[in-house]
Amino acid sequence: MFVKRRRIGPATVYLGDALEILPTLDPVGDVLTDPPYSSGGNVRDRAQATTAKYLSTGHPQYPEFQGDTRDQRSYLAWSTLWMGRARALTRPGAMLVSFSDWRQLPVTSDALQCAGWVWRGIVPWDKTEGSRPQKGRYRVQAEYALWGTNGARPQAGPVAPGVFRMSVPRVKHHVAGKPVDLMTGLMTVMEGPILDPFMGSGTVGVACVQKGLAYVGIEVDPTYFEIACGRLEEAVKAASRSKTVAI
Repeated sequence: MFVKRRRIGPATVYLGDALEILPTLDPVGDVLTDPPYSSGGNVRDRAQATTAKYLSTGHPQYPEFQGDTRDQRSYLAWSTLWMGRARALTRPGAMLVSFSDWRQLPVTSDALQCAGWVWRGIVPWDKTEGSRPQKGRYRVQAEYALWGTNGARPQAGPVAPGVFRMSVPRVKHHVAGKPVDLMTGLMTVMEGPILDPFMGSGTVGVACVQKGLAYVGIEVDPTYFEIACGRLEEAVKAASRSKTVAI
């Protein structure tokens, strides 16, 4: 079912296809992930290399990532499948948080509900005025974390922000990389182990290490799998040094 499995501190990570690996996993706490959006207005746009779609000319180059060429019908079907398999691993009341851009926002909300989650809302990520400008148009300044629950969820515990405002990281490890602080903020109301079926460069996993939460990550691309493992190893070392200093 998987090509590789590694344990790195509180993280267990798999190299392979999420749809194949998810049914083999033990139960988890909540789900936080950033799947490939398959954005683009037509077949030509979707079929472009991911670095061409998501980077302006002159930016640093990153490895391409897989699974970003689906049209909306296949994206709905695929998202319903993985969201359903993820829900089967969670307890009643557990949370699913999945990122989307504006193009896939409607179909992602449909998939979430088709998979049996109760859709609860949208948490915008305001990328600030440093995001990509478009002359004569509104700046494309936000992405969105759609969230739902596995049935009813008690209103108890801490309160998390409903909007996050922070810039895209200056140093990224993935063409679509997001800030670690964004993920730690979203985890304010989550319990581990955190399941991340689309690990990418491991940002959610790094956030879990920083918060002391167990993490289960899956990545289909070998290059990004190795990048994520390297980041997780560094995060575990940093957390260990921090504990030593505190003592």
